[in-house]
Amino acid sequence: MAAPRSSPAPAPGTARCGDFVAETLELTAVRCTLPRCVTAAGAWALAFPAPGRLTVQAVLRGTVWLTVDDVERPVRLDAGEAAVLAGDRPYTLASGPEVPVTDAPPVDATAGPFLHAGAAGRDAVTLGGHLELDPAAEELLTGALPPVLRLGATTAEAPAVRWLLTEALGELSSDRPGASYALGHLAPLLLVQVLRALLAHGGADAHPAGLLRALADERLAPALRLMHGDPARPWTLAELARAAAMSRTSFAQRFKDLAGVPPLAYLRSRRMRLAQHTLRRTDTPLSTIAASLGYGSDSAFSTAFKRATGLSPRHYREAARSTPDRPGVPGTRG
Repeated sequence: MAAPRSSPAPAPGTARCGDFVAETLELTAVRCTLPRCVTAAGAWALAFPAPGRLTVQAVLRGTVWLTVDDVERPVRLDAGEAAVLAGDRPYTLASGPEVPVTDAPPVDATAGPFLHAGAAGRDAVTLGGHLELDPAAEELLTGALPPVLRLGATTAEAPAVRWLLTEALGELSSDRPGASYALGHLAPLLLVQVLRALLAHGGADAHPAGLLRALADERLAPALRLMHGDPARPWTLAELARAAAMSRTSFAQRFKDLAGVPPLAYLRSRRMRLAQHTLRRTDTPLSTIAASLGYGSDSAFSTAFKRATGLSPRHYREAARSTPDRPGVPGTRG
């Protein structure tokens, strides 16, 4: 494969260099699905299977106890509070931590997103939704999200989460014009609130290695600014370390410790994210994409892209166009 070469043209999809999280979010696709409003009264407890997706729960009225498998203590959520779940474990919503549990019925599209539990009345009202993420967004959250993250009523994110879930439910349960367009914008905003909550929860150093922690690290920022500002340039480890005012060994070790991958592997991955974004959303010729990312030929770009995703650029674009409502492309590796 030919080495990437410098190109004066900015890479497609690149945002301002100061906010690396925003730049990464520009390259992601996310969809809000399966919103459910639970109203309940008296003693009640509903068990939900592991959703397999990032899940957000907000309490609009009353008090709800959230129990997540293998998490030692139940989490109390009062009105105005919310919680973010990684989605890999079953969980229970209940009026109290000791109430006998029954399985929640599966979501039935014909019955709508509303579910009642317990006695008659509305002592408690909760609203939840799942976020389907494409690989770029999943990479951003890898290693950063705990099984459950509580957002207290006084946090900056909780009111926004409640509002966004309420709007998403309204769009999905009505036939208003432009509903799908509105949902397409609400889901990324919900993801932004999740990321802000994560970064505010003890700071980036509280999280294990992962992309989010690296993007939030001030010492790595000068090197990331170079890679994000000109991803087509064949940056060397020495150049990146010099920008970060660190030795090559110290820089490489810190980058890998925080991001989970070496610096030049991150650069290659970012080039592929930029390519995927452009292929999904534009008709830009492959030769133009290859040149904007620093590849000396279409074949060199195609080889690198197929190695990263499992599909050729042309087949990736065709798959993305055939499933426009899905985040990412099924069957790819990245």
